[in-house]
Amino acid sequence: MPRRERPLDTEDGTARFAAGLRDLRTKAGNPPYRELGRRAHYSAGTLSDAAAGRKLPSLAVTLAYVQACGGDVADWERRWREAAAEVAVAEPAADNADVASPYVGLAAFTTDDADRFFGRERLVELVATRLAQRRLVGVFGASGAGKSSLLRAGLIPRLRAEDPDRRVLLFAPGAHPMRELESLDDDPIIVVDQFEEVFTLCEDAEERTRFIDTLLAAAQRNCLVVLGVRADFYGHCTAHAELVEALRDAQIAVGPMTVDELRQAITQPALSVGCTVEGALLAELVVHTHGQVGVLPLLSHALRETWRRRRGNTLTLTAFQATGGIEGALAHTAEALHAELRPHQQDLLRDLFLRLTALGDGVEDTKRRIAREDLGDHDELIDRLVDRRLLTVDGDTVEITHEALIRCWPRLRDWLADNREGLRIHRQLAEAAAGWQELGREKGALYRGTRLAVARDWAATGAATARERDFLDASVRGADEEQKVTQRHTSRLRFSVVTLTVLLVVAATATGLAISAQNSANEQRDIALSQNVAGEAAQLRAANPALAAQLALAAYRLRPTVEARSGLLTAFATPYATKLLGHNGNVWTVAYSPDGRHIASGGEDNKVRIWDVGGARPEVAADLTGYGHDVNVVAYTTDGKILATGSDDNTVRLWDVADPRRPQEIGVAKGHTGGVRGFRLFTDGTKTKPEGRSIHNVPTNRNQCERDDDWCPWYQVFLRKLRC
Repeated sequence: MPRRERPLDTEDGTARFAAGLRDLRTKAGNPPYRELGRRAHYSAGTLSDAAAGRKLPSLAVTLAYVQACGGDVADWERRWREAAAEVAVAEPAADNADVASPYVGLAAFTTDDADRFFGRERLVELVATRLAQRRLVGVFGASGAGKSSLLRAGLIPRLRAEDPDRRVLLFAPGAHPMRELESLDDDPIIVVDQFEEVFTLCEDAEERTRFIDTLLAAAQRNCLVVLGVRADFYGHCTAHAELVEALRDAQIAVGPMTVDELRQAITQPALSVGCTVEGALLAELVVHTHGQVGVLPLLSHALRETWRRRRGNTLTLTAFQATGGIEGALAHTAEALHAELRPHQQDLLRDLFLRLTALGDGVEDTKRRIAREDLGDHDELIDRLVDRRLLTVDGDTVEITHEALIRCWPRLRDWLADNREGLRIHRQLAEAAAGWQELGREKGALYRGTRLAVARDWAATGAATARERDFLDASVRGADEEQKVTQRHTSRLRFSVVTLTVLLVVAATATGLAISAQNSANEQRDIALSQNVAGEAAQLRAANPALAAQLALAAYRLRPTVEARSGLLTAFATPYATKLLGHNGNVWTVAYSPDGRHIASGGEDNKVRIWDVGGARPEVAADLTGYGHDVNVVAYTTDGKILATGSDDNTVRLWDVADPRRPQEIGVAKGHTGGVRGFRLFTDGTKTKPEGRSIHNVPTNRNQCERDDDWCPWYQVFLRKLRC
């Protein structure tokens, strides 16, 4: 029979948590611990201790116990964290409660932290050796890989120990990096941390180039130069050819720590103040951080929070889990502070972090240093953030302690996602306002047009600083003045346009009247000339009917007067026309050449006959044969050199009749499924459009025509002939 569990004192937080586990087991039917162990993959003793109430079990054991009993895992995880927080408050460290934390948290190690900087000895030696060989070394690594700590707490103390009298110039470039090098009068050791600020904060490309050139020149002298660069900005460095050459054999990559290095970084700081790290906690931390890039700030912060919850002189796994773990500890710290603030303070917190974040363009978002005076009167909030190690104040500037906060705090990521476009507008506004201030408030630096409208809409949210509002107010005043000037100019221009329009109408009217009078005169002249030619044709009709017909046609084309029309009908109704004989069968079509000297006819005898009617008597010039059926339509081009024919054999043929007595066939168009009864020659004589009972494959454009061999060959031949 299993041993009965001892009663619990429910006044104790750990005991109350154990009582809840017991109740959960009872609701599951009181399975034996041996059965629970089989389900949870933990020993029966471990699960029994979890419900004994002597100490708070680990989160992993708790969740395995709950899952074996069929409980709500998410609910019990929340209850465990609440119990862990209660235990941490109820059981503070006894003997060393006033001992400062040996872990720096999110902040990078400084030169004063060399005595608690462990795990990077091998890398420090490598950088120092390479620097002695090259005089300029680039240290590249991901955000959170420990570059700044390596340079500040590792390399600089090492170099100072070797040469105590040599000055070390340590700085981050900021928006105006050349200011840091203005007093470069000796040969110091120059350590440029966060070198990527040259690309993210310095907007002046000329100053950026001068800064890099100055560093390279210093390295050519007797200076030692070390650059700490975020790895995702390596491509930006390659844009400077001389810098690429200088770094060709002088690059050090900062990667993840090895297992042994991690053990030293975790345990040695605690040992230095007389504390230990629980073996289970050490194993948990190594498993979750080994091989991870950029995890060191999160690890340091989690250890700092675990230190605050330590049990006596020991950092325990339970205390670590109560912080939220590697990534959860940072988010937990930031979220806890957010929850403590009143609503209007939470809005200020959001605006503050948005201003302190530089949006990445093809790279991750980065932190951004801002002058404290530009953040407004928020000293109390900034101090609280500094106390939690979320912000760092350096002189008169403020910045996020580490970019890990940008990656790991979900609320901040949401703020950035929701306000990304607004942030870009604000960055541009802040830079424009600063430039305007530096230029002595020059009007040419003010916003205009769309940029001003967009910035004013954004500023309506109330997030602009006093300097930015002054800039916008000056821009609005400048835009109003320009608008008034533009309105005056527009009024003068409108008056000028009206005046010119009136003058143009008057001139156009006069011109129209003159043209109308000229056209009327030309028309009367053409009528008179047409009538005269028609009269001449009438007089010649008896003596020379062919010439009379030509004159009658010319008179009609000049002006279709009554006299010209009558003369033309009379000329072609004379007995002379009935003498054009020679077809066998009905004649279906005739056409007069443009010069009036030839007539083409076609009909039932499957041929086309060309008549020469330019002499005293008409005679046959040539017969065009080869048709398989009746010829239905003939037509001359405007120059009279090409004759087109259509037949019931479903073809259109083109003939070169420049010499009517020796005509040459120049093309046959096929493709109709029925006889061709008509077509139309365009006025320029360069195209013809067949018409018949059935037309198919008619092209819609020239390219299609050139591809369609069934319909278009005659057209192409025709065009080529015309070009020749």
